[in-house]
Amino acid sequence: MKLRIALLQMHVEMGNPKVNFAHARDMMEKAMEKKPDILVLPETWNTGFFPKENLSLLADEEGKETCSLLSSIAASHGVNIVGGTTAVKVGQDIYNRSYVFDRKGDLVTSFDKIHGFSLSGEPGYFRMGNHLSHFELDGLSCSMAICYDIRFPELIRREALMDVDLFFVPAAWPKIRNHHWVTLNRARAIENQFYMACVNQAGKSGDTEYAGESLLLDPWGEDICHLEDDEDIAFGRVDTDVIHEVRSRINVFRDRRPDWDKVE
Repeated sequence: MKLRIALLQMHVEMGNPKVNFAHARDMMEKAMEKKPDILVLPETWNTGFFPKENLSLLADEEGKETCSLLSSIAASHGVNIVGGTTAVKVGQDIYNRSYVFDRKGDLVTSFDKIHGFSLSGEPGYFRMGNHLSHFELDGLSCSMAICYDIRFPELIRREALMDVDLFFVPAAWPKIRNHHWVTLNRARAIENQFYMACVNQAGKSGDTEYAGESLLLDPWGEDICHLEDDEDIAFGRVDTDVIHEVRSRINVFRDRRPDWDKVE
């Protein structure tokens, strides 16, 4: 199976959902000119990461505006969308939440960021998720993590053991640690032998300059496409035959020792 993926490396205006929703729509429409199978957006593209004043007022109530936009684009263009994340308010809680839609515009799954980035104070503003998300797009087995989650390889290995072929990582990763962003994603691709579609914010938002460097990695950890630091859209293909080739040549899943903790 071969699928074409569009990585939407977006500049996000801090604390201005109205502008950001319009901009996200424009970028998705532009990407669809090349007819990809899957669109992928970055983290917190509605509010930025993250306005500490008025976040509760800026967050998308029940995710309604996010879902309306993503569902309509997915259905009108017949495209799968991994909707990055938006700040979503549910009751009194705010989540850093991703929504995934299929080609019909139907909601496939949602996923809440599991690990809050304590350096930014994120756990004090967002309620963290407590479940993983395993889903299919066009029959391809998929999963995801959000930004800081990639520093926790045990989370991603759990999903890899579910025969995941394509792993998504939306992020708002700062430029000051761009080397970590690229290195961690590449390591996760190599050790788990799957494709990774990693989409970051670009440019300056609030006081933070973001790394960009969105990239699509193959199961060898090699770049299929790799953007620089400016806002842009990149396209690349995934091919499940490559996954089978990698896993047949270096079969880490056959050779791993689940009972390693019992070894003296």
